[in-house]
Amino acid sequence: MRDLLETVVPAGVSSVASVLVVALTVLAVTWVIRLVGSRTIAKLGGPFSAIVYRHLKRPVSYALVFAAVAAARPLYELEEAGAHLFDRLIVLVLVAIITWCVVKVLFVAEAFILTQYDVQASDNLRARKVQTQVGFLKRVGIVAVVVLGVSAALLTFDAVREIGATLLASAGVAGIIIGLAAQRTLGQMLSGLQVAFTQPIRLDDVLIVEDEWGRVEEIGLTYVVLRIWDQRRLIVPVSYFLETPFQNWTRVTSELLGTVFLRVDYSCPLEPLRRELKRICETNEKWDGRVAIIQVFEVHERSVELRALVSAGDAPQLWDLRCAVREGLLEFLRREHPESLPRVRAELTGDASSHGEPS
Repeated sequence: MRDLLETVVPAGVSSVASVLVVALTVLAVTWVIRLVGSRTIAKLGGPFSAIVYRHLKRPVSYALVFAAVAAARPLYELEEAGAHLFDRLIVLVLVAIITWCVVKVLFVAEAFILTQYDVQASDNLRARKVQTQVGFLKRVGIVAVVVLGVSAALLTFDAVREIGATLLASAGVAGIIIGLAAQRTLGQMLSGLQVAFTQPIRLDDVLIVEDEWGRVEEIGLTYVVLRIWDQRRLIVPVSYFLETPFQNWTRVTSELLGTVFLRVDYSCPLEPLRRELKRICETNEKWDGRVAIIQVFEVHERSVELRALVSAGDAPQLWDLRCAVREGLLEFLRREHPESLPRVRAELTGDASSHGEPS
């Protein structure tokens, strides 16, 4: 091994230059390997191979560079202080690379699990459920891995170990103080864990929150992001969905019923209107074929209020269908039965007309 390294690093080269030569050489080799590997996987590899390669190519490349630099340690002419610093950096970089690789493995696991479920399918309830749980577990795992990595890096310093031993005696008091300070944050994280597994909401659910219509775009550890219909974002604490009533339009299924209200004159014929509603729905691709009826909803002093009830596969399609039904029925009444539009009636008596005659 030493002979191989000596062929790469010429004699008489400084320590810093030796490190750079080794690092650049291995980087060039790994770049060639990545280039060949990407083309090979594109032609011969399956979905899992592509996922692993996409997430792990960079950390593995840097791990190879680190291994080569560490293996070439005997070539570096370092003094005692420089050797100690170099060894300390090697340990820190090793901890960082291991942490990075473990985090990327979590991404690989999430991506592989989600490939088994089609979120774009029309009936994606199960897929959204799994996506919500896996996404939350990945975030918790990343936080845990990063905390462990930072702790391991700090423990390599003697001063930190001594401080840790000193603080260990007062761990009870420190635990109480930290617990009180982080009570709200920990409560939000526990709420996020409960939401992820009891699932009152899932990713891509349609919700009505604070009188806003939106889809669940992200479920974090302590907050939920709703994408409002007009492209705004509503940020809500995750505990909100355990403590406050809200509407979930896709809790069990995305299918919905929608209403269109019309006010017409008492003389309006209902059967032609029902046939027209059926025709409008059958010619509209947003209609799912389940419900298309007209009912007399309420009788007012001067008009009758009709309710057209229609169904669609999800909320956006239902909105478009309701607008089409409203426009179609209004145009039908205007064209075929203009006398059925709301009118104001007045009765003129003989006495009233005589008052208007000139003297």
